[in-house]
Amino acid sequence: MDPSKVKQLQQFIEQCKVNPSILSDPSLSFFKDYIESLGGKIPSSGVDSKEKSPMVDEVDDDMDDFEEEPLPPMEEEPEIVESDVELDESDVIVPDNDPPQKMGDPSIEVTEENRDASQEAKMQAMEAISDGKLEDAIDHLTKAIILNPTSAIMYATRANVYIKMKKPNAAIRDATAALEINPDSAKGYKSRGLARAILGDWEEAAKDLHMASKLDYDEEIYAALKKVEPNAHKLEEHRRKYDRLRKEREDRKAERERQHRRAEAQAAYERAKKQERASANKKQGSSFPGGMPGGFPGGGMPGGFPGGGMPGGFPGGGMPGGFPGSGTPGGFDYSKILNDPELMAAFKDPEIMAALQDVMKNPGNLAKHQSNPKVAPIIAKMMGKFPQ
Repeated sequence: MDPSKVKQLQQFIEQCKVNPSILSDPSLSFFKDYIESLGGKIPSSGVDSKEKSPMVDEVDDDMDDFEEEPLPPMEEEPEIVESDVELDESDVIVPDNDPPQKMGDPSIEVTEENRDASQEAKMQAMEAISDGKLEDAIDHLTKAIILNPTSAIMYATRANVYIKMKKPNAAIRDATAALEINPDSAKGYKSRGLARAILGDWEEAAKDLHMASKLDYDEEIYAALKKVEPNAHKLEEHRRKYDRLRKEREDRKAERERQHRRAEAQAAYERAKKQERASANKKQGSSFPGGMPGGFPGGGMPGGFPGGGMPGGFPGGGMPGGFPGSGTPGGFDYSKILNDPELMAAFKDPEIMAALQDVMKNPGNLAKHQSNPKVAPIIAKMMGKFPQ
């Protein structure tokens, strides 16, 4: 018996050991029947009965890696709970909720007669204040304001009376009206600062009293600031402390979010790389040598390479009979390929196998691979293995 034929048969048997499903090919039914007639048992062609090659195992391992644990949820930053501030509020009173007092009409024209009458009403209010008749003083000052609504001093004076009557909200309305008429009214700032102090609005009270002190300093303002400033400073320090804590909390949260996004991006990148590698391995594993003896590569192409049924052979001419295989183990000496270390190494290169599969799908694609220094020599060498 021809030794080369024996060697081809030996190679075919080795292929059957690696992939028994080859024997399910209808063209080999005669060989299958012969084995069974001798008492042999042919494994079914199901996927579970096949022996996986190392390449397939590697693909499976890569695919198993896709079942990754999800990233742990981002840790929530605890809320900041502000502590209470110990303040001296011994002079703070319940605010007045009376309806707003009468105000003058700033759009009217003030005559000299009205101006004099307004001054007379103010004098009467001062006498009532001296006598402790604060309600009467309010009435006189209201008359003075109606007669001369452009006088800041009238509003500031009435604001001062409201402070004596423990009506800070009414005092604030009058002091604000005085400052709208004259933004440099020291009495307006002083009255509003004192009114805000007895309401416990320490920081705003301190601002008004400091402005009044700059415009017209007096002992009453100094005494009020000694009570107001300690509370105002405590509140300012408290606010700065918690503003800083909140900013630090937001900075930590932003940094954790950046790290979480970075981890997600890295995990997505790793998954993509594994999937790309698994896909390349799967393509490589599904090519040579799993398809013998029906052609090259991939099996089931008895008509040769590419596509089967090409009497003219491999594109470009000069290769009658197709490339490779005649549909039976004896159609071509596969040892010429299997025993060539360079070709066997090339078949493990995804780029070369992709090019060969591309040519298999469309022989016209051969030209575009001729300029590839890696692929072109392999194709030329394979062509040289077949009879011309």
